[in-house]
Amino acid sequence: MSNATVSEPGHRLKPLTPAMLRELSVRSDLKGAARSLGHYAVIVLVGALIWMVASRFGVLWALPLMAVQGYFVAFLFMAVHETAHKTAFRSRGLNLAVGYLSAFMIGLPYEYYCLFHWDHHRYTQDPDKDPELIVGAKPRSGTQLAIAYSGLLQVAGRLWLMLGHAVIGRVIVPWIPENKRATIVAEARAYVVLYALLLALSLWYSSALLLEVWIVPLVIGQFFLRPYLYAEHTGCDRTRSAFQNTRTTYTGAIVRWFAWNMPYHVEHHAYPSIPFHALPKLNEIVDGEIVYRGRGYIATTRETFAWFRRHRQSGQAN
Repeated sequence: MSNATVSEPGHRLKPLTPAMLRELSVRSDLKGAARSLGHYAVIVLVGALIWMVASRFGVLWALPLMAVQGYFVAFLFMAVHETAHKTAFRSRGLNLAVGYLSAFMIGLPYEYYCLFHWDHHRYTQDPDKDPELIVGAKPRSGTQLAIAYSGLLQVAGRLWLMLGHAVIGRVIVPWIPENKRATIVAEARAYVVLYALLLALSLWYSSALLLEVWIVPLVIGQFFLRPYLYAEHTGCDRTRSAFQNTRTTYTGAIVRWFAWNMPYHVEHHAYPSIPFHALPKLNEIVDGEIVYRGRGYIATTRETFAWFRRHRQSGQAN
């Protein structure tokens, strides 16, 4: 991603000096390890609690814990996102290791996502070129809007696309360049084989462990993740300025932690080379330039939901 901030002519922008940019762009293996290991440690801990409760009292008693687990598992998307930028760690190898593992955990092929996300940054809020808008929700009814906010269609869509890549061996989406399509097919086939192997082992051992601590929580977690993702750009301007086409949402420390500081999303889009751990400091510098500011995710979800409702009949909702 480019280090430069993109801004519309006439929009006042408080730029970082080259020295400030260099200081904020320093990546850290230690901070990346602390965040990723902490995130996975919580998943393992809650997973162990689910297994113990389900084994002793029955799976229904474990459902509240599955919902909690769902939040943590679904938000591994943030680890995928940060490693896609290669900013989670200084080490490229660590970025790839955590990226591949986290992407596998959420059913989102890593190499595919890196290319998808590259075009998202290049064409943010361009309805003809931004992949998030091309594949995004276009609800035409209240029911379709509610389903979109559940995130279930999005997950089903990407799994179906992955299966298509694996079985048919063709990639036709425009954000995957010709010279990368064989890689995307090979990646999809590796994912499908590994998922099939895990399914076969679960059936062989007659075990519901993966279902209870991973699959069901991942599905539940989409109800938390999708409204969060809609907060990033929904209702913002369709311009080239990161300070106008993206929203920063001010929220609590726990949410910021598990989201890898991505609620500071304007800051991330303006300076994508700056790693997650430096975004709070960047926010202190550019806060006054931010146009769209969410005040917590409950209020922001009401705002984005209302935006979709206003635009669904006009065919402008993307």
